Amino acid sequence: MNKTSMILDVDTGVDDAFAVLFAALHPDINLLGITCVDGNTNVDQVVANTLKVLDAAGAGDIPVARGAVRPLLGVSQYAEYVHGADGMGDLGIAPSTRKVDPRSAVELLRDLIEGSKDPVTLVPVAPLTNIALFLRAFPESAKKIHRIVLMGGSASAGNATAAAEFNVWHDPEAAAIVFQSGVPITMYGLDVFMRPGITSEEAIVLKNSTAPAAQFAGSLIEAFIERLHISPITLGDFGAVAAAIHPELFTTEMFDVVVDTSSGPARGQTICDRRDAFLKDLEPLGLEDSAKVRVVMDLDVEGVRQLWLKTIEKGRF
Repeated sequence: MNKTSMILDVDTGVDDAFAVLFAALHPDINLLGITCVDGNTNVDQVVANTLKVLDAAGAGDIPVARGAVRPLLGVSQYAEYVHGADGMGDLGIAPSTRKVDPRSAVELLRDLIEGSKDPVTLVPVAPLTNIALFLRAFPESAKKIHRIVLMGGSASAGNATAAAEFNVWHDPEAAAIVFQSGVPITMYGLDVFMRPGITSEEAIVLKNSTAPAAQFAGSLIEAFIERLHISPITLGDFGAVAAAIHPELFTTEMFDVVVDTSSGPARGQTICDRRDAFLKDLEPLGLEDSAKVRVVMDLDVEGVRQLWLKTIEKGRF
């Protein structure tokens, strides 16, 4: 299997950490770089957390760049009540000595995409502010993106509100720009987000592993379970990375999708037109800003779980 050249965009967060660990460890992923954005916590903490996760993975010199400090409009609304004050379960993890790339997130995206000899898959698992800014700043470079596989949105209910998923709700205007970009998009959203999970018993096994990445992951899972009083705990954002390299584990459907950027109760909703063809012909969605999006609607839960567990338990390949 040829390696997938990939760039992650993160707001690290516990479940972002699961995604970063996997992407840094899996032999079929060529992780070109990581861009960081304001989301689960402030962007400086996101950068610090991301560097710590790369340390735990034993990763090489992967460039990490600082991105947007707030949404395009409005104010930041963090999820520290879920992820802890430091965004990483308040485990007191030692700071990394890795250096942050001096380029901005949008500059790093441009340089990595322009410099890659292979098609680049962009995997944002965070609010889409950085990606929207990149699309606007460097439209010619943006045309070279092979595809975007993102964690965000929902074809059903929300979590930040009754209608909206957190990443899209945090910056709906940015999400609208990305969805309307013309780049092929796969949306891994709340319809499947919670289903692949890890239990407290599996966390103990990970903590007792000889692999540093597994020990780190086990500690994070335990902290997450203790904070939320839920077991199993979702692997969350990792699912988007998995969908990028193992699409056979996922069931998708193409929908016309609109991001609600109004100020009403549906702000941030990803409106997916799931009607049958007969009704669509009778009453088209009728919105110029709709986009064709491939939406993940089902998945092989055990296959996805084992993909993550085996990769993390094995450590560096």
